[in-house]
Amino acid sequence: VQLQASGGGSARAGDSLGLSCTASGRAFSAYTIGWFRQAPGKEREFVAAFKRYNSNPYYADSLRGRFTISRDNAKNTVYLQMNNLKPEDTAIYYCAAGGGIITSTIRIPDAYEYWGQGTQVTVSS
Repeated sequence: VQLQASGGGSARAGDSLGLSCTASGRAFSAYTIGWFRQAPGKEREFVAAFKRYNSNPYYADSLRGRFTISRDNAKNTVYLQMNNLKPEDTAIYYCAAGGGIITSTIRIPDAYEYWGQGTQVTVSS
């Protein structure tokens, strides 16, 4: 599966941005789809995900309430709505897909087999 992330850009603190991740290839619902981010000098961290065949979202505890993940299986697209952005949200945001991810590994980057190219989000104060 190939993933294409889009929608990043620059924002001010308190603004909102939306990201999209569109997949080509096998049906989206067969994969766990996750969003991760990586800030300069930091490790890649989990943001949110949908487990395959499951509509219940998973979130990083620190982002729950500000970030919302949604999906449109008909469009093979997963979205990430980011509200009340903060400067510490500045990072490259990646979407990723994996076929055999279980609940205990859904927040682990190495569990995902496929990665999009990333999209930059920059939040200024």
